[in-house]
Amino acid sequence: TFLLRHTGLLRRTLENRPAARQVLPVTAPPDDAEGPGPFDPAAVLRWHAENGVDTTEAPTPQDLAEWDGAPRLAAHEPERPPAPPPSSPAPAAARGPAPVSASDAPMPRGEAVALAARLAAGADSLPGLKPLIDGFTGCPLHQGARQAVVYDGVPGAPLLVMGEAPGRDEDREGLPFVGRSGQLLDRMLAAIGASRTPGDGLTDVLVSNAIFWRPPGNRTPTKAEVATCLPFVRRIIELSRPRVLLLTGNVPTQALFDGAPGITKTRGRWREHALADGTSVPALPIYHPAFLLRQPIQKRLAWQDLQAARARLDADA
Repeated sequence: TFLLRHTGLLRRTLENRPAARQVLPVTAPPDDAEGPGPFDPAAVLRWHAENGVDTTEAPTPQDLAEWDGAPRLAAHEPERPPAPPPSSPAPAAARGPAPVSASDAPMPRGEAVALAARLAAGADSLPGLKPLIDGFTGCPLHQGARQAVVYDGVPGAPLLVMGEAPGRDEDREGLPFVGRSGQLLDRMLAAIGASRTPGDGLTDVLVSNAIFWRPPGNRTPTKAEVATCLPFVRRIIELSRPRVLLLTGNVPTQALFDGAPGITKTRGRWREHALADGTSVPALPIYHPAFLLRQPIQKRLAWQDLQAARARLDADA
């Protein structure tokens, strides 16, 4: 159908084209082009496609100079006299970049981790911990992020979901899991009767991240960035004391369990996250919703993991 519809247009183009200044001169196909006779519409179409012409702009040939927004020849513009020199004094010589102040320099990793641990230990509630994370400058990611993304949902909920790091939407809104992956997460939670919306009659959920500032270009966080945020992550878990901890993806799983293999080997396998008081929280690594958007066939495994989390919640109720 495409060939029949465009053959007549190509023939009219060849027969009616103007003698000068064409949009794209239509010449005969190469001598070695396949097809009988001097004019083969299929060969012409192939030749156009090979040269990047894959759309039809008009039923008849047109002059490029008559197109809207087309550049005009400089010869048609009147010559303008040169502009007079500026009366203001010449600007000062260009200077190099301003020196980096001590406050702009990145904090050494050991010092940043120690500061994060002191701040986290001083918080006795999640609302009290949030402003401490908001004002923390020990992680270099904060310099390129709009704001810290700490948590969303119901503090003290029996189900705590730990994500990896904020993306573009989370960085803009200041809440975890608000983009497409967040919408999928909400549907996944609703499938097991859980929700981060308080008072909706479902099992309460708290959602947070292993990294609180968006990495540039959504890259994978470095080990130093993970280590800097880890004291805050541990404190969120201690203050929440959930009955079940879901770890979505590699970053939170390997942050809390050093040396853990990739998520394809750890998902669906229960682990125990030890708290400072000697107790522990059952943790289940699962696929990140963003991964499930790219690999929807893996949703069947994610559903198995969600059902296991629901069973554990009901058993510990």
